[in-house]
Amino acid sequence: MTTTRMRVTRALAGAVLLSLLAACAGTTDKATAPAPSFAPAQPVGVKNPAEIPSAAAGSQNNCDVRHSSLRPVSGNPAAGPTLSAIKSRGRLVVGVDQNTYLFGYRDPASGQIVGFDVDILREVAFDLFGDRNAIQFTAITSAQRIPAILNKQVDLVAETMTINCERLQQVDFSSVYFEAGQRVLVPKDSTATGIADLGGKNVCAADGSTSIRNIAAAASKPVPVSVPDWTDCLVLLQQGQVAAISTDDTILQGLAAQDPNVKLVGDKFTDEPYGIAVNKSANDLLRFVNGTLERIRSDGTWQAIYTRQLKAAAPNPPPAGYRD
Repeated sequence: MTTTRMRVTRALAGAVLLSLLAACAGTTDKATAPAPSFAPAQPVGVKNPAEIPSAAAGSQNNCDVRHSSLRPVSGNPAAGPTLSAIKSRGRLVVGVDQNTYLFGYRDPASGQIVGFDVDILREVAFDLFGDRNAIQFTAITSAQRIPAILNKQVDLVAETMTINCERLQQVDFSSVYFEAGQRVLVPKDSTATGIADLGGKNVCAADGSTSIRNIAAAASKPVPVSVPDWTDCLVLLQQGQVAAISTDDTILQGLAAQDPNVKLVGDKFTDEPYGIAVNKSANDLLRFVNGTLERIRSDGTWQAIYTRQLKAAAPNPPPAGYRD
């Protein structure tokens, strides 16, 4: 078996294992929670750049994404209609990824969804219920994040989600809890040193992400290819169907950790401030989430989560910014 075929086989086997674990374990730590619906795997989607909305769409409002959230209430009380409904339910319902290694992924050993984003959400549950396990995880794709909030399928979404002006027209976001930037992942034998070297070549990103738009907007004119999940991009790269994957460095580091035959190249060419998405009707919940983020920034919890999940020395957490 050739090296390429072995790499593809490993990736496909991993995808099958994740699917089996998902079927056995469901989407939550609660045995009674309903299983989610997943978008079926689609063929490679080569996108016409003209059909992809600009990542800057909505910027006509001249919004300030780093000062777009609501200040927490002193003492962070669990008061308000949304918080009361969640308290009555007895658990926080959240949307997360199960395919982004390090941030939100299903651990093959335990079957549980774990990662940096997951641990941040557990801290919200802890402040609400005094129990980090009082939480129900629903696995969603990048394209399902905003619909899940708008349809109130979940209370919160934390899924390496960039705060931008267009999204702020649809949902609210917490203060920034992580700073990322878009880079490029290529095979180790590639001569590409960044997005500028990928003109006319297929470059993969998840559908519904800001990354696919940034690829389409690149001056070198690469060909954007969209798939439901980031692990699908890795399989396409291993099969040679795409020349590169381009997304946030956080996601690419997780993919690189799963395949020693790839490498990250180039500097960051975007800023990607992550926020927790909240329905616009849930201001009480938004303020409460920001109260939790204030706490974990100040008491060392954010740094502890970073070191535990990302296996690296923690920087200072991003500072909070509010509009009120």
